[in-house]
Amino acid sequence: MIESRAGAGTSGATLEDLIAGRLPDERGRFGEFGGRFVPETLMPALGLLEHGAREALDDAAFRDSYAAQLRDWIGRPTPLTRAERLSEAWGAHLWLKREDLAHTGAHKINNAIGQALLARRMGANRVIAETGAGQHGVASAAACSRLGLPCTVYMGEVDAARQRPNVQRMKLLGAEVVQVTSGDRTLRAAIDEALRDWVSDPEGTYYLLGSAVGPHPYPWLVRELQAVIGIEARDGMIRATGSLPDGVVACVGGGSNAIGLFHPFLADAEVELLGIEAGGSGTGLGEHAATASHGSPGVLHGSRSLLLQDPYGQVRDTHSVSAGLDYPGVGPEHSFLAEIGRVRYEAVGDGEAVAALEECAAAEGIIPALESAHALAGAKRWARERPGAVILLGLSGRGDKDLGILDGLREAGGLVA
Repeated sequence: MIESRAGAGTSGATLEDLIAGRLPDERGRFGEFGGRFVPETLMPALGLLEHGAREALDDAAFRDSYAAQLRDWIGRPTPLTRAERLSEAWGAHLWLKREDLAHTGAHKINNAIGQALLARRMGANRVIAETGAGQHGVASAAACSRLGLPCTVYMGEVDAARQRPNVQRMKLLGAEVVQVTSGDRTLRAAIDEALRDWVSDPEGTYYLLGSAVGPHPYPWLVRELQAVIGIEARDGMIRATGSLPDGVVACVGGGSNAIGLFHPFLADAEVELLGIEAGGSGTGLGEHAATASHGSPGVLHGSRSLLLQDPYGQVRDTHSVSAGLDYPGVGPEHSFLAEIGRVRYEAVGDGEAVAALEECAAAEGIIPALESAHALAGAKRWARERPGAVILLGLSGRGDKDLGILDGLREAGGLVA
């Protein structure tokens, strides 16, 4: 649990500004967070991207095309499932927003097909993407295959080894997968390489960024494309229960799933929002990826946000059993929401997350991704604080990709929750 950072350096920005659509501002800032911190060669490309994205999202024909892909190809709306046995065990009323049932198995496809449509509209010759757990890479490969666009996906060598099935899926879908052997060889290094590629050809290449991070307009654009999760979930809860939930819970790495779920609830003051980060194996730098809980402001990958860094400003390596949560930063909108206290961010350790995955699989017949399992563990904690509460949880993806990791943990003697 963290203390609110309310009032600390927000440049006068408020939650009301965010709800009213005044954030990000004309500089791409959410208070002190966000902006564009990139090489000069990318500034024109980002300007064109912002203009193209705003024009597209205002175009009824583009919105109709996007909606058709969401409906007919991805399978939206995704179901809202009441977790009967977990609800009984926890003494709460738990509802799952089932992004695991979206095409390709996770929420990432919502953003991927939207940006791929935008890339085609803007006349890009090729698409590049980065991936950590592999789900954004699979989604990008699938979206580009759907639209006939060449696709290259950068993936850290460490992540590629522990997410081998997703590497195979990307290749089968026609993408070139480039394993990154520099840096920490995880998502951070993959983004570095994707940015280097983009700098070399900012006009002909479209960078399909997978999370609500990076330079403006990406955090805003990804949020807009992922908000379908929260819009559907909010409407679904009202139809199913007659009211809004008491709390909304989601896992947070870079933060696209969480911001997509949270955003339509921001104006509902009675609804608590809880973001769950990767607590890893401990509280020291390098042992976790709990950025909103333990980070400090800095610049990474073209944006100012909360980062895990040492006293000299050097971004530190992270650890998590989940390949999708071990990013050393968090999106600027999440940084802002943490600062003003609208979202409460907590960390869940490796062992607690694995135990939650196993509990969900045994009780509900659903194998969640390790990322989503962090949110389940956080929701279980919250249920103990609020007996009888109605909880909406973003089940961001399915756990097929993590079976190899779980087998490895069992062979090594498991984890202590």
